[in-house]
Amino acid sequence: MTYEDGSKGRLTVGGVYEGNQMVNGVMLDSATVSPHMTTVADFQVMLKTKGGATQDTQDLLKKTLGDNPAIKIQNKQDLSDEIAKAFTLMLNMLYGLLGMAVIVAVLGVINTLAMSVFERSKEIGMLRAIGLDRPGIKRMVRLESLVISLFGGVLGIGLGVFFGWAAGELIAAELPTYELVLPWARMSLFLLMAALVGVIAALWPARRASKLNMLMAIKAE
Repeated sequence: MTYEDGSKGRLTVGGVYEGNQMVNGVMLDSATVSPHMTTVADFQVMLKTKGGATQDTQDLLKKTLGDNPAIKIQNKQDLSDEIAKAFTLMLNMLYGLLGMAVIVAVLGVINTLAMSVFERSKEIGMLRAIGLDRPGIKRMVRLESLVISLFGGVLGIGLGVFFGWAAGELIAAELPTYELVLPWARMSLFLLMAALVGVIAALWPARRASKLNMLMAIKAE
């Protein structure tokens, strides 16, 4: 084996393990490698303590190693929390983009319904003529908006789950501990939000449709 400083050495293979995204490559004793290092590098030292990763054990390690800011002592939970923070930051950015997408979706639904009301003025006038009252017209437009929004919500969540599963399969190939967990509560919340967006987006088009003059609407081409 050739070390970083150019010197060569002979090592004995002590075992072969299956690597993953967290642990891979060649693992050597730091006492063997350190004398041949020409640059300062980060090291990870994994310890398995007799009593487990208790707070007392961590405090003892900190006391033994000294108050060195370059040394970070973490247990399994600390490492998981650190990774979770990175994912949380990424999710918050995605939620920001989602918020902008919701605004665009609301404007899109309003525009679609407004055009629908304009193009169906004659139909709305005929419905009024045969007895459908103004609240009925409003309900009809709101229902259409609700159906459009729910359809978009279901389609979006379905595609999101599919692409999440596809990306997860790629991750699982490198990280055996990966497990896909679907946030059912959050997906249900997003579906309710889609329905709420549909109802809100229908307010102005529904009001406009209900105020159409019946005779003028029937005469419209």
